[in-house]
Amino acid sequence: MQTNPTHSSLVALGDSFTEGMSDLMPDGTYRGWADLLAARMAARTPGFRYANLAVRGKLIQQIVDEQVDVAAAMGADVITLVGGLNDTLRPKCDMGRVRGLLTEAVEKLAPACRQLVLMRSPARQGPVQARFRPRMEELFACVDDLATRHGALVVDLYGAPSLSDPRMWDVDRLHLTPEGHRRVAEAVWQTLGHDPEDAEWHTPMPATLPPGWVVRRVADARFARQHLLPWIGRRLTGRSSGDGLPPKRPELLPYEGPA
Repeated sequence: MQTNPTHSSLVALGDSFTEGMSDLMPDGTYRGWADLLAARMAARTPGFRYANLAVRGKLIQQIVDEQVDVAAAMGADVITLVGGLNDTLRPKCDMGRVRGLLTEAVEKLAPACRQLVLMRSPARQGPVQARFRPRMEELFACVDDLATRHGALVVDLYGAPSLSDPRMWDVDRLHLTPEGHRRVAEAVWQTLGHDPEDAEWHTPMPATLPPGWVVRRVADARFARQHLLPWIGRRLTGRSSGDGLPPKRPELLPYEGPA
């Protein structure tokens, strides 16, 4: 791997993870790991350009249909693709179809950039993740295989102990906190061949006393009311949190970094 490579452009594809939820900015927009990564790369390369086509809630079919061809046409140095995890969380999921669509995406994107970056997405500890873990691991095995065949890099967030810590996840239990996004940006930065700014990003935070039973039950009830029940409702009605939303940063333009 080249040490401290110079890249002039980045395009990020995916869903809410790449859009940056729940790294909320004061103006109500989301920042996230891809913005943080772009800011670091821009600091090294004058005129650096960045696009982020991610939209929350997107399934792998939608990423292929709405983002892949657009990204491939941009001719960026680096493309990141993270997708398919939303599919694995659906009650009915055809993993063969998911693998096929991911393969289609990689086959289009790999020749269209200098470096394609794939990820094994992080997973929070808990019963929901445990239920869908076999599907997730099947998805990540496909990611590893595609990376080997097409010369892509793989960022292993799934195997990082720090990112399985519930404290790295927002109250919705689906999206990383700002600290979680910072660590993902560091992981991608290092995978691209840059010198570490945080060599211990994968190390768990110091242990603390867990909250008491009453506090946990109150948090569970709030989570169910504010996040779980609306999520189930969208699944039952075929709606998505990203319906009608445009890409976060649809054009490959000069980037000065998040505020």
